[in-house]
Amino acid sequence: MHSHSIEPWTHDHVFLGAGHRRNERRVWLVVALTVVMMIGEIAGGHIFGSLALTADGWHMSTHAAALGISGAAYLLARRHRHNARFTFGTGKFGDLAAFTSAILLTVVAAAIVYESVLRLGAPVAIHYREAIAIAVLGLSVNLVSALLLGHDDYHGHSHGHEHEGVPHGHAHHDHNMRSAYLHVLADAATSVAAIAGLAIAWRFDWPFIDPLVGLLGATVIASWAVSLIRSCSAVLLDTVPDSHLETMIRQRLELKDDRVTDLHLWRVGPGHAAAVIALVSDHPKPPSVYKKRLAGLRGLSHITLEVEQCPDHH
Repeated sequence: MHSHSIEPWTHDHVFLGAGHRRNERRVWLVVALTVVMMIGEIAGGHIFGSLALTADGWHMSTHAAALGISGAAYLLARRHRHNARFTFGTGKFGDLAAFTSAILLTVVAAAIVYESVLRLGAPVAIHYREAIAIAVLGLSVNLVSALLLGHDDYHGHSHGHEHEGVPHGHAHHDHNMRSAYLHVLADAATSVAAIAGLAIAWRFDWPFIDPLVGLLGATVIASWAVSLIRSCSAVLLDTVPDSHLETMIRQRLELKDDRVTDLHLWRVGPGHAAAVIALVSDHPKPPSVYKKRLAGLRGLSHITLEVEQCPDHH
């Protein structure tokens, strides 16, 4: 082989979402806000002898931990993005973090169910005024956090320009940001439900309303967590992320006597998919010709392609 430079044929494997740095900053800001709130509630609970305030502070700690996992995933994915040990880059760090975070969310839901069932069986005296004040304070922090995280950056784009063909689907979701947003949303929903339940219980002297509302909130949180676990599992197990993209690849390659014999398509990061494709043809062309046919497909960021001559061709 001639000693030519291979640089023009090499490429990196950075498959991070388009809003990675911005999302990372947002998550760490929310972590800081949650930790400050958590410390304030635990300290306030000890100073004022409020068990409710202390309990809510420790509850906040579970969300701080989950949000911290999201922040760490963004940080590690960015720092190791050029590390060759990660064969297809670090784009899945966020999916792994989101999966872990979703498990924590199910633990939170289970804890709420446990506490609610105990309360139904053995009602405890509720200090309504103080409990509502804590719930309102928690809700205000969650609303600020939700605004910081936003709802607009679940999608990543492969190269920042328009591509043909593939609509946004779960293949483009930034699951890490979604998990952080769901933790904040779950906490906000719990606070809203708590405020409503406590207000009704206080007004009509129905203490059983509070744990019933807790069970309802836990059901909603659990359903969000299961949805997140399913979508993250699909990515971690390398399922086909976008059936429309798979169809487009086949349509563009199977022209005249060219046929796809093997196609592996999987997600390597938010808005990024990789494909390994095998073709047979009576009149095979160089791989570069087939790669050009796939140019412009949104989200198709890495292609490995082999071409063989059809064995039946004489």
